[in-house]
Amino acid sequence: MIRVLVVEDDKNLRKLIAASLEQDNYQVLQAANSSEALRHLESSQVDLMISDIMMPEMDGYELTRRLREANYHFPILMVTAKEEYEDKREGFMAGTDDYMVKPLDTKEMLLRVAALLRRAKIASEHRIVIGDSILDYDTLTVSLGHDQIVELPKKEFYLLFKLLSYPGKIFTRQQLMDEIWGLDSEADERTVDVHVKRIREKLEPMSPFRIVTVRGLGYKAEKRG
Repeated sequence: MIRVLVVEDDKNLRKLIAASLEQDNYQVLQAANSSEALRHLESSQVDLMISDIMMPEMDGYELTRRLREANYHFPILMVTAKEEYEDKREGFMAGTDDYMVKPLDTKEMLLRVAALLRRAKIASEHRIVIGDSILDYDTLTVSLGHDQIVELPKKEFYLLFKLLSYPGKIFTRQQLMDEIWGLDSEADERTVDVHVKRIREKLEPMSPFRIVTVRGLGYKAEKRG
């Protein structure tokens, strides 16, 4: 059973999150603060952590930074009332994988948890299989069938891998820029358009997937047929 650690100093919210996860067949560990969370991690295997930011002693940013420095690679979902861009930026820079703003929609939370766990599985395997095509993260190659292998430049491969990790999910150009080029990149958002065009030229129509332009928003990947 998948084990989720919930770190939240608000007792009622912590219990609500835990109950929602348990109803969805997750095993839940609960911590009222970062110190309790660290004690759980010393004795238990955890697959995903949901953490508040504003907590006494050590906040969620610092907890996340310490875990990443200690080579804990499980997905982290931050849940907080802090909704400004700079707050989110600090969270992502600390090492979180996703971010939700209170008041919490538990149904959306469960969807995000499932997506993060799916993404973690893909990342650990370093490959995505779609039909008879394989994206290999270690070699930056896309195998199309049994006899054609296309090697992509890093940014093109990372962009395609990101989109295909979440089939059907729409990503804005800015989201893709922040993740693949970095939050501090000075490159223009149109850089994403250029890379998508190159991927399409190299892989379509032979591939069992395609990158779809969502007018006014960004891009998503879809399986053909």
